Amino acid sequence: MAEHFSHDILFGARILRKSPGFTAIAVFSLALAIGANIAIFSVAKRLLYDRLDIPQPQQLRLLGWVGDDKVTVHAVISDSGGAQGGIARTSFSYPVYRDLRTRNHALEDLFAFKEISMNATIRGYAQQISGVMVSGNYYSSLRVRPQLGRAIQEADDAVPGAEPVVVISDVLWLRDFGRSSAVLGQTIKLNNALFTIVGVNPPGFTGVGSVQASPDVFVPLAMQPQVYSFSAQLTSELNDSDLWWLNVMGRLRPGTKEAQESAALDVALAAAVRHTMSVGTDETLPHLVLMDGSRGVHPMTGIKKPITVLIVLVAVVLLLACANVATLLLARAARRKREMSVRIALGAGRWRILRQLLIENLLLASLGGLGGLLIGYIVRNAVPALLWQMNPKEIRFDWGVFIYAALMTMVTALLFGLAPAWTVTHTETASSLQESGHTFTLRHRASGGKAIVAFQIALSTLLVVAAGLFLRTVYALSSVNLGFRPDHVLLFEINPPVQRYPQEKEVQLRSQLESAFSSVPGVQSVTFMSVPYIANYILTTFFETEEESAVHKRRKGERVTDVGNNFFQTLGIPIVAGRTFGPQDTAASPAVAIISRSLARERFPHGNPVGKQFKFGIPIKDEWVQVIGICDDTRYTNLRDSAPPQFFVPYVQRSEEGGGTYALRTPLQSAVIVPVLRQIVQQFDPDLPMVNIRTQREQIDDNMRTERTFAALTTGFGALALALACVGVFGVMAYSVAQRTNEIGIRLALGAQPGQVKQMILRESTILAAVGISGGIAGVLLLSRLVDSMLYGIRHYDPGSIATGILVLLLIALTASWIPARRAAGVEPMEALRHE
Repeated sequence: MAEHFSHDILFGARILRKSPGFTAIAVFSLALAIGANIAIFSVAKRLLYDRLDIPQPQQLRLLGWVGDDKVTVHAVISDSGGAQGGIARTSFSYPVYRDLRTRNHALEDLFAFKEISMNATIRGYAQQISGVMVSGNYYSSLRVRPQLGRAIQEADDAVPGAEPVVVISDVLWLRDFGRSSAVLGQTIKLNNALFTIVGVNPPGFTGVGSVQASPDVFVPLAMQPQVYSFSAQLTSELNDSDLWWLNVMGRLRPGTKEAQESAALDVALAAAVRHTMSVGTDETLPHLVLMDGSRGVHPMTGIKKPITVLIVLVAVVLLLACANVATLLLARAARRKREMSVRIALGAGRWRILRQLLIENLLLASLGGLGGLLIGYIVRNAVPALLWQMNPKEIRFDWGVFIYAALMTMVTALLFGLAPAWTVTHTETASSLQESGHTFTLRHRASGGKAIVAFQIALSTLLVVAAGLFLRTVYALSSVNLGFRPDHVLLFEINPPVQRYPQEKEVQLRSQLESAFSSVPGVQSVTFMSVPYIANYILTTFFETEEESAVHKRRKGERVTDVGNNFFQTLGIPIVAGRTFGPQDTAASPAVAIISRSLARERFPHGNPVGKQFKFGIPIKDEWVQVIGICDDTRYTNLRDSAPPQFFVPYVQRSEEGGGTYALRTPLQSAVIVPVLRQIVQQFDPDLPMVNIRTQREQIDDNMRTERTFAALTTGFGALALALACVGVFGVMAYSVAQRTNEIGIRLALGAQPGQVKQMILRESTILAAVGISGGIAGVLLLSRLVDSMLYGIRHYDPGSIATGILVLLLIALTASWIPARRAAGVEPMEALRHE
């Protein structure tokens, strides 16, 4: 048996080598389709299903809690429970964590962490980096050892501010220190505090935030007052029982029952809350829940829909490539008809021939699979960056990807090779050996080719309509009325650390930077804004009018933006009533605000809002704020949502700290003006970086990144589908005309006009296209529901896109069959009869 298989493999290789053109076309189309499928699978596996790169990640459990509207927890900051797709909160106060750790007898030792961003000065270069504050048992609980130096230990986390040590990531080690072993003992500045490097994490370690990328630095939780603060008082959150901000994880002990451990921890949490907080008589306690932590705190469930759509699209492309190769194999089978008939006549069994043909197909698919594996490996890291501007550490090719590639190769071989192989092995031997049987056999085989072409047209319809849907979505988003002028606006962020710049100093720094930036030649206007537009940021606060306060109406949150005096001028937002902010609006003057048209309509429905007052803040402040103007509505978070109600206040009158975005209106190119601006910032503070530099138009384009990429991909897939469908229709109609020469000659001899023959061929191709399009439209209506939420301004059953797809496919079918139709109409009756 092994000898027979080896003979079949060698014979199949010789057959493929004898037809280099056919082999090259088939392998190339299969490699493209298989490569696209492998790339998308590797991305989906990494972003959606891979676990943290630590020992026994399946044992990790993220602690969360649930509570009703009377729960005793009132202040929750940066909660990440929504990322888990549930309603549980995942933040705890530090005193509750410490008490809960002491009472814990269910899980292995509990560890705590908090992801933050911070300014860093490394080897004289100011930059913004990602970091995580971790408890002293973080590394020991995760069972991870640094590749160089030591980990953060309990002693480093024992006394607040006592041990300013840091463990850096492998990426930062390479980027800023060139993997020098002399990195240990060197110091870096984190929010202007000096830290000593004591270790370097292993290359695969990403922490427990996510599996995609590692934070740059890991510091002890005890250093929180030096590197991060949530309040203006610069007090340590390590002593605040009311502020819940810390994530907590633990490991399940082998053999334990999770339900029992969760119940035990729930009792411990209730005791910890009562021990560390004042619980009112009408307040309830939070209830603890355990959640899967094997994929981190932030599993990327939000990208599951785009990934699913991509998987469907590349699967359609694979089916299209298989149909194309099947069409080629059918044409090739016609040339091998006599060979197979002779082999059967000489005693070869049909199963023996079928096995030979399947091995040939498997060799062909294997070549395509190897090419696809190479293509998938090359483009795998580009997919996340194209769609979501993500740069994961690396989309790895592990055994799971190789197994998927092998399965994809075998399935592909069956998809494109089984029908042609079955057709060849079921040839009538006697009729195939007789020349007179030529017409019947090949006409019968041409019917199989027409079925495959109809299938190609159906798949092409699906891709062409999908391309139309995404193109119309991009056009609709590009045509949205923003309410402001995005051209010639440069954006960048500066985030001064609150430890060095408390409120008064930060306000002063903002004012000084605005003045310095405005003096640069070519800068027309400058403003600060706490929230950039069309950047998926939301800043909401409670809002209460005088009328609502008088009747104790339930407070409703509204979007707020802290701005500079030139905000409306810089962004080009018209003031439709009242006045804009001016130099008279200072920290010592009465509080003022400007509201949008929609906010005026909703919250001030009676009379002119200018001159009226409201309160805002968390909680509602006692100070009344006077409305001095009304501006036009603008888009806020993204292009899809309509312009929301919002209001604006001068940043000089705000008490909250934090960085923000600077907007400059200038006709100069970024490459010209950014070095000048960076030099100005360095003159004020060499440890203060400018980050996230982009134009407002680039910001808007980035917000449309997914839609643009899908439009480009589906357009490319659609163009490929149209080309293959055109070739398929042309080939099958030309083949049909060639095999029906005698029939056409008889028709012409009996009085049929050439125009009638041409119409007959065009009618057949139209029917073929109509059958395929009908199946394609059914697939569109069935599968396009997947993309309904990704569309804008249209629905998945958009008549315009469907009608355009139908028209394009019909034109392609008629164009492709025009030459075969003309050839049929030009047949000479006597030559056709002589040929028969």
